[in-house]
Amino acid sequence: MANYKCTNCGEDFEPDLDVCWRCGTHTDGTPPGPEFTRNAEIPSLARKLDCLRCQEPMALLGRMNFHEGSRSMPFLFGNVGELFVNRESFDSYACSRCGKVEFFLAG
Repeated sequence: MANYKCTNCGEDFEPDLDVCWRCGTHTDGTPPGPEFTRNAEIPSLARKLDCLRCQEPMALLGRMNFHEGSRSMPFLFGNVGELFVNRESFDSYACSRCGKVEFFLAG
């Protein structure tokens, strides 16, 4: 399956999503709803971390949402199929010097 390109920010996102993960714009071009929060606006992401390998400051990549489970369940069973998948959110940080990436449970 090919990715879709957001009409607002140009970001690629998966076809099974109905909103852009970066800016919240819907696939039909409508703007994000009031419930959409950009990663930079989430206060819990304001950790100051140093890389455990090279002690350089780590940069915030943002909040990442992972989908675990079969993609066929929602396709075959509709919204009921979503009950059979697991979703987790993680705050992710990366070191620009050595490339180390760390994930933390979203708070």
